[in-house]
Amino acid sequence: MGTTVMYGSVSVDGFIADENDQPGPLFDWLLSGDVPLDESGVLKVSQTSFDHVRPYWDQIGVTIVGRHVFDLTDGWDGKPPGGVDHVVVVTHRPKPEGWDPEGSFHFADGVEAAMAKARGLAGDRIIEVAAGDVGGQVLAAGLVDEVRMDVAPVVFGSGKRYFGSVHAQHLLEDPEVVIQGDRVLHLRYRVRR
Repeated sequence: MGTTVMYGSVSVDGFIADENDQPGPLFDWLLSGDVPLDESGVLKVSQTSFDHVRPYWDQIGVTIVGRHVFDLTDGWDGKPPGGVDHVVVVTHRPKPEGWDPEGSFHFADGVEAAMAKARGLAGDRIIEVAAGDVGGQVLAAGLVDEVRMDVAPVVFGSGKRYFGSVHAQHLLEDPEVVIQGDRVLHLRYRVRR
């Protein structure tokens, strides 16, 4: 079974978006370099960020997101982001009409069902859980192995929290990775068991 990683870009004060769901400058680092991060050619990062992020992205088999993110992105027009094979959407609402049940998007009622589906799809590849409410629920359930953050040099003051509505203490190990890119600090922590 692969590793489960909670991941997202985050402000220095712990927010993944402002109160209006806008990421503001959190993703500026994805446009600040000259090395293409994917085949689109739109995302260009520093060589340092590429050397850190691209190998990680290549290991992801499944990404788990909440219905809110799915709706905000219009389901990425039916194509999983970043070359990921599958997306599992945590939702208590019916899946949108017209979504292929055999396609790359899967819908689950709750984080436990989402994790079970993701494990079946990912094999030994990484299960990525988007930061925010769903990521916080997966962390609170004790199902996250690692936390990865791309910390942008901005303070929001308020907004959508990286760990969602987690209200209990969760200890992380000392950072295994601390890499400075252009307009970003890449951090990786193991969750203490």
